[in-house]
Amino acid sequence: MSRAPADALAGLAELPGVGAAVDAARGACEELRWHEAFRRRWREVRAEAGLRAAAASAALDGAPVGVEVLRAWATGGGAPGGGVDAVAAGALRAQAVVEAQLPDLGARGGGVTTPLPQVLARVHAAAAAGLLPDTEVGRPRTGAPGDLRGLGPAPAPDVAAGRVAGVLRDAAGTRAPALVTVAVVHAELLTARPFAAANGVAARATARLLAARTGLDPTGTVLPEPVWQETPQAYQAAAARYATGEADAVAGWVVGYADAVVRGAARARAVADEVLAGRRAEGAG
Repeated sequence: MSRAPADALAGLAELPGVGAAVDAARGACEELRWHEAFRRRWREVRAEAGLRAAAASAALDGAPVGVEVLRAWATGGGAPGGGVDAVAAGALRAQAVVEAQLPDLGARGGGVTTPLPQVLARVHAAAAAGLLPDTEVGRPRTGAPGDLRGLGPAPAPDVAAGRVAGVLRDAAGTRAPALVTVAVVHAELLTARPFAAANGVAARATARLLAARTGLDPTGTVLPEPVWQETPQAYQAAAARYATGEADAVAGWVVGYADAVVRGAARARAVADEVLAGRRAEGAG
């Protein structure tokens, strides 16, 4: 009887184009880390990048309220309502959960790290508050999901839960490059759609945290979300292809993910430049 490989993610690094993509993403994130703003003003850069990530993630889920609205909510200037506002507010809260899990930049010692399955539950509870009944936030769905319909038929609830548990378990013990791990976890959360709603926001927020934990993005500021926001159809189409499980489709998703990370590192550098200059980056929206 054949057995599944002990490290299911590591083998994906051998797919065509993935090795070069991993190197490009790693190089872009390493270069960003040495930006002068991260010496003393990393908290400001991280906070501004977090707002931009949340705004773009909300827009990808149909709530394009913009950065300045989220900034006002975050600073107590107004309160979100229902509908679109609830999605955007959920993205903002999910990002806050992520930032609470990120270590101080340059801190020594890991401290207590919340296991990723628990973080995912917390992220979803934050993202789905106001969208789902309290009994469904942070919990696996029992029926069909109500979002991300462009990805084709969703797996049955038990299959979705098993896939997510499996990929989170694999991510915790893999020797795969960080880019591969983050990309696959993101794709599995998107395509399995383990929750009744807010799957997209939860997937992207969890991937942000994992990018920092794995060392791919130690600053916690890389911004792939606005890159995906610019071409949402391409982002969703790549995820739908990934869901087929075909090797070239999986490789295509990982390579595309690396490109978004490279471009997202450039966006984070622009934020760092303007924080260092004493002003926020333009283009918030």
